[in-house]
Amino acid sequence: MKFPLTRHNNPKWSRLAAVVGLTLAMTAAAVPQAHAAGEEYFPLQSYRVGPYAAGGSGFFGGFIDYMKLINKRDGGVNGVKLTWSECETEYVVEKGVECYERMKGGLNGAPAAATNPLSVGIAYATLDRSTSDKIPLITINHGRTDSTDGAVFPYVFPLQLNPYSEVSAIVNYINQQSGGLKGKKIVVLYHGSPYGRETIPVLDVLAKKYGFELTQIEVPHPGNEQGSQWLSIHRINPDWVILRGWGVMNPVALKSAQKVGFPADHIIGNIWSNSEEDARPAGDAAKGFISITTHPSGTDFPVLQAINQYVVKPGDGDLKDPARFGTVYYNLGVVNGILNVEALRVAQAKFGDKPLTGEQVRWGFEHLNLDDARLKQLGAYGLVQPLKLSCSDHEGGGAVRFQQWDGQQQWKIISGWVQADRALLRPIIEKSANDYAKEKGITPRDCSKEL
Repeated sequence: MKFPLTRHNNPKWSRLAAVVGLTLAMTAAAVPQAHAAGEEYFPLQSYRVGPYAAGGSGFFGGFIDYMKLINKRDGGVNGVKLTWSECETEYVVEKGVECYERMKGGLNGAPAAATNPLSVGIAYATLDRSTSDKIPLITINHGRTDSTDGAVFPYVFPLQLNPYSEVSAIVNYINQQSGGLKGKKIVVLYHGSPYGRETIPVLDVLAKKYGFELTQIEVPHPGNEQGSQWLSIHRINPDWVILRGWGVMNPVALKSAQKVGFPADHIIGNIWSNSEEDARPAGDAAKGFISITTHPSGTDFPVLQAINQYVVKPGDGDLKDPARFGTVYYNLGVVNGILNVEALRVAQAKFGDKPLTGEQVRWGFEHLNLDDARLKQLGAYGLVQPLKLSCSDHEGGGAVRFQQWDGQQQWKIISGWVQADRALLRPIIEKSANDYAKEKGITPRDCSKEL
């Protein structure tokens, strides 16, 4: 099987004065590229087959199409073309690590800017490697929560929403909807993986703080069988179920809930249970299902219209199914592309308009500041939440909106931004990060000295 390397070109976009702030085949060689020394390489540990293919193909499709847009429309980032290759991981940790090792050295002289594996397991397995190799590890909306503390994890960025912020925001929403949490019963149904287990400790903390009765139930990977779990939920008779699923687990959960008579409008899906591919296969069992999102679906945003004009309509779009254009997973890939490209742009403002090392791009991520004005310039206002990173804060945002499946093939936003309790979470994050630092013999950076 061969996964070709892709390369694209565009007109040059002048630098905005306000800015300061990439399959190698696992078994086959990639197509070589000319002028690679003038390019920035994004190694993509993607997955387009297996039980999680819907998420991987949508996300990486959006990411790639955004990079194509930057090349075709703008001639790259300040004249530096973007290049990438894919290495199929099938969402398997060992394959993800092998892909990382194959691609970390760049491609034909083009340095690796950052890795974006979209997998908690692969992220955990490559975290120390990324740090040692000085290549940013981007875990948008997932990853290791304590990597929010950049003083200990300088090369890891759980952008927008770390797992603790996710469940904190959901609990805050339930509190709003229920008029209080004391005495309420909440069940968390989670994916049997490092990703699914990540929030077990903080949910215990939140239950103790707010006085709700918590039951956490694991669903073994990939989640095709959930009969016993939902019989348990039926016996517990909770007020709410938080669904921390992934892939096939999500529609199976909704169908199983319907079988035992649990209402879909009291199931709240997390950030990986929020796509059209999660709800649509469940049919009428999904009607009323609620989930969180850091970004809406849809194609009305100028940046999506530009991708359609320059990439999709000319027949160069990455998606095999054009109907997925503008869906939740695809738009998340576009958001991720924006954040990666903007970090590169910010870093170029300091280090020059040239291909940059991972270490230099890390500086760009750490100084990323996307306010409303910049988001409007990017055509992403309303698609991306304002985001400001720093040495001590590698997450930024920490807010979500809630959406509800209308039973007619689309999501409708039903809330404004709901913020996580970051003041409550920060000491927990710092303690975990400091424990990790002691275990690994790491001296945390003094962020007051980082410029």
